[in-house]
Amino acid sequence: MSARLPFEEHVRRALDSLPPDLARALSNVAVVVVEQDPDDPDLLGLWESAEFMPDKITIFRRPLIESFPDPAELEREIRITVLHELAHYFG
Repeated sequence: MSARLPFEEHVRRALDSLPPDLARALSNVAVVVVEQDPDDPDLLGLWESAEFMPDKITIFRRPLIESFPDPAELEREIRITVLHELAHYFG
């Protein structure tokens, strides 16, 4: 990860890389970045859905940064994690 590019910007780029038709199909989804899951510190991402609430995709910063110290590999893994969690949204 470049020192000039914050972690959240990598997540934003992954979302911006979605094909337009797929991006338009997203509705009522929140994507958030948090340090790590307290119950599973190795978890990279999580999709949650609850009735009458927006779907939520959480990307966990610490396990990604610690698992992928190479900046190019980290950026790729952030994108993979974002897309993996979005796949849950689309079923």
